[in-house]
Amino acid sequence: MDSRQREENELLDSEKRYWWLNANPRDWSFSEIEVGESVEWTLFTENGNKRRVFQNFLDAKEGEWVIGYECTPVKKIVALCRVSKENDGDFISFEKIEDLRVPVYLEEIKEIEGLKQMEYLINPQGSFFRMTKEEYRIVFEKIKEKNPAISLESTEVKVYTKEDFLREVYFSLEELESLCGLLRRKKNIILQGAPGVGKTFMAKRLAYAMIGDRDESRVANIQFHQSYSYEDFVMGYRPYEDGFRLEYGIFYDFCKRAQKYPKEEYFFIIDEINRGNLSKIFGELLMLIENDKRGEKLLLAYSKKYFSVPPNLYIIGMMNTADRSLATMDYALRRRFSFYKMKPAFEREEFRRYQKELGNERLDAVLEVVKELNQEIIEDSSLGEGFVIGHSYFCGEEYFRKEWLEQVVEYDLIPILEEYWFDNPRKLKEWEEKLKEAVQE
Repeated sequence: MDSRQREENELLDSEKRYWWLNANPRDWSFSEIEVGESVEWTLFTENGNKRRVFQNFLDAKEGEWVIGYECTPVKKIVALCRVSKENDGDFISFEKIEDLRVPVYLEEIKEIEGLKQMEYLINPQGSFFRMTKEEYRIVFEKIKEKNPAISLESTEVKVYTKEDFLREVYFSLEELESLCGLLRRKKNIILQGAPGVGKTFMAKRLAYAMIGDRDESRVANIQFHQSYSYEDFVMGYRPYEDGFRLEYGIFYDFCKRAQKYPKEEYFFIIDEINRGNLSKIFGELLMLIENDKRGEKLLLAYSKKYFSVPPNLYIIGMMNTADRSLATMDYALRRRFSFYKMKPAFEREEFRRYQKELGNERLDAVLEVVKELNQEIIEDSSLGEGFVIGHSYFCGEEYFRKEWLEQVVEYDLIPILEEYWFDNPRKLKEWEEKLKEAVQE
């Protein structure tokens, strides 16, 4: 058994249940929902009767895996899903995790010996059927034969703990808990700092740590730019056939998704947040994102419908303090965010442990020069603390390679210094020589 198979065996949790979900193409299709979107099912028919195999709807728990099948006339497995919300007495929800590029026909699996006793194959009357762990594995292996890019991990929401965060991000537990508390209280924060301090890397992992797993469906990530507009972000009219139609933006859609699951936390991450015209992009939502205005409804200009930003949605922005071209942030927006300053982690115990694991004198020498360089940058009246060199340029390596360190110096650090001291060639040459000498020691 190879390592991939062992990993997949470990992921098939014997305590979980596995399910087969029928979609009737005459009523709806899996193709009608996007990956990450959920479909809600009632536990009762239009006549008020319990659905067939009613106990299955009661037994299914959030996070359990589901085979997405379309019955007559399609008769194909077309998607992998999970239970996104267990029953509340009236409804249960299923989230589509993967579309199958190559569907699996029912005829391809019904004669497999290990599936002869599968609940659906014995009596296909109903819409939601139980599968054993082995039955799920057999069907999944058939899916993987035709869709080799699919991995069993793609159907599993992976646990992500605070300990996982601390292993990946050079933070202390106290700092992490303080940052989580700030975000939950304020709802909106901006991570600001110099290039390479790990703002973007940390933002998504902060979301994972607060959620408790790597659930991508609850995290959205975009980047602002000077042309980004309210129409991109919230809604606007777009050309369509012979006229125009109203289309919703990414933030509007994400808010609507979060509203469906008020007990779950959702995170909207905006990179380069101060590169856009923020007041224009947010529009009337500027008021609704305030922590004490969450859930309040406001009439939107385009749709003339009421809309609210849910209290379970958090906004994390990132701001590069060394970007000289950035527009000044609107004061009205500034007061709606808390600002968290991130600094290089060269002196942190966690980074030093990583540095020690790489165990190389050349790296140690370059890092000492970078620390001296940062002090020079801080003392430079035309630069300052917002322009220092961050630690992330030196992260992510499992073992030391001289070529890697040479490339960091030549293609990452020196170009930054060329921009900083374009009008001071003497100082540029001095630090360029110091960095190159350290690499060669």
